Amino acid sequence: VPPTPQWVNINVAGVRVENCRQFGGPWLALELIRRLQLDEFLQRELAEGHEHVSWSLSSLILVIARLLEPKSELYAAEQWYPKTALSDLLGVSVDSVYDNRLYRALDKLLLVKDQLQVFLKDRLGSLFQLEYDILLYDVTSTFFEGAANFHLAQRGYSRDQRSDCKQVCIGLVVSRCGMPLGYEVFAGNTADVTTVQKMVGLMEERYGKSNRIWVMDRGMISEENMAFLRQEGRRYVVGTPKPLLKQYEQKLLSQDWHTVRDGIEVQVFPVPHDEEDEDAPNGSAPRVQERFILCRSRDRIKKDEAIVRKFEERIETHLTSMAARCEKQRRDVQKVEREVGRMLGQNTRAARLFQVRVTKREDGGAKLEWKKNTECRDWVTLSAGCYLLRTNIQDWTDEDLWKTYMQLTEAEAAFRIQKSDLKIRPIWHQKEERVLAHILV
Repeated sequence: VPPTPQWVNINVAGVRVENCRQFGGPWLALELIRRLQLDEFLQRELAEGHEHVSWSLSSLILVIARLLEPKSELYAAEQWYPKTALSDLLGVSVDSVYDNRLYRALDKLLLVKDQLQVFLKDRLGSLFQLEYDILLYDVTSTFFEGAANFHLAQRGYSRDQRSDCKQVCIGLVVSRCGMPLGYEVFAGNTADVTTVQKMVGLMEERYGKSNRIWVMDRGMISEENMAFLRQEGRRYVVGTPKPLLKQYEQKLLSQDWHTVRDGIEVQVFPVPHDEEDEDAPNGSAPRVQERFILCRSRDRIKKDEAIVRKFEERIETHLTSMAARCEKQRRDVQKVEREVGRMLGQNTRAARLFQVRVTKREDGGAKLEWKKNTECRDWVTLSAGCYLLRTNIQDWTDEDLWKTYMQLTEAEAAFRIQKSDLKIRPIWHQKEERVLAHILV
């Protein structure tokens, strides 16, 4: 017999929801952590002492907070954690989570950085059948707010357009699908090219010297690094410095292009012997013949031409205006020269297209004359959208080599995730160890 319904009168205006907490996001994050077995790793590696809340649980709170609400540890402890269901899911009360506990958890987590990277590489590899035969390496930077008085925090080339702030550089190695394999933090004034040997050495020390292929852009390449990569049979596909393209102008003019994809043409030809021998140590064994891959992209041609045209028009407008002012006024020659130099420095992509001459008139004023460099303009037009790759791999097609190099975009995508989704920047910590732990999380 169905029960008899019972009716209760309520005041709808007086109904309200209390103690509403986030459940879906924290639960999903915790399930992902359990699938990765990260919780088991932290329990095993972070030794327990007399702490009220284990360091493994405090570390999980840091990781979940960075994934769901990437802000400061103070915000996570005082505002985010009380609004979530993690106190029930983890069994850690709201009163037990505060900023100093999370700061100390950062210190503990940093101690197992290397072991954690190896564990995640192995675990992700087994879960997703990842291949680590191709390693992509790139460098980015992230900046500080505050004093940041320690040796890693330096001013240098800022990819965040924040040259006013100190920064650190992060070298990241990822697999062909963009899965991070390992990283290292360098001082903010470190040049990309000086990080290659350390990162390659660290990866080989950590994961062995298997027959991997290293992929790097032209900012990583120097004669010293090329000689290092050739040692012990390392294989590579790398970009080359832009000026090297000028030596192969006749190749650009030839018709020996092979289409590998719609809008992409390539030429493959051997590296001349004189190029190979420039950085070869005396008495060294003969090395594998290298090849150049000359690439031309239709979309990149349009992009390069549009960029150059924009700066060219800007420079021409400024020079015309400055020349007119010099005719009407008696301007100091040195001031005009500095103004020209500053203006060209702000428009470097097209600065070489102009020849500028500042002289002194009879009345002592400055005279500005300029003209366009026709020869240089022809070269800019010819080389637009072109780039030159270098490799010692002999058994791959030109299409395979091009596709492999283009996978560097996966490393760039990993950096974008760090900076946008995980909001690694800006860094507010003022202690070096906390900064390193912040980047690790």
